[in-house]
Amino acid sequence: MTAEDVKRAIRNVPDFPIKGIQFKDITTALARHDCLCWMKDEIVKRYKDKGITQVVGIESRGFILAPAVAMQIGAGFVPIRKHNKLPAETVSVTYAKEYGEDTIQMHKDALSLEDVVLIHDDILATGGSMEAAINLVKKLGVKKIYVNCVIELEGLHGREYLEGKAVDVDCLFGIEVDE
Repeated sequence: MTAEDVKRAIRNVPDFPIKGIQFKDITTALARHDCLCWMKDEIVKRYKDKGITQVVGIESRGFILAPAVAMQIGAGFVPIRKHNKLPAETVSVTYAKEYGEDTIQMHKDALSLEDVVLIHDDILATGGSMEAAINLVKKLGVKKIYVNCVIELEGLHGREYLEGKAVDVDCLFGIEVDE
């Protein structure tokens, strides 16, 4: 199993969620045991020796691999959810997306000053939603933040956008926006 095998298993959905967006659907790769294991194992390999104490998954596709990675590296799992989905006191960040605005939240007591955090999501596009997640985690004053996504949409410059935000960014592989 290679990154190229996983890339070939990802479905492209034109005009979703709005016209002009080429949506990269990883559910077709997740449905394959070999692809799912490769993605989880590759993330674990990259982060197992970084001292990570919490893996933060962004709703919703970030919830798929983040808990499995957390269990494997001996860390906890913390969800970042959309507005009004968490039951206890939260911290929030509102941000602009390519096709609208959104608010994300995390429990106020989910992280501590001693935590080393890995934020995980499926796709890094322009970097807007990941920047919001980074800002949310920073509100709780953690020691260090790493960022991982399965796919980096090349040509949208999300990685460059996140540079200088005191995080290390890594993606398992890149895909051209029009692929």
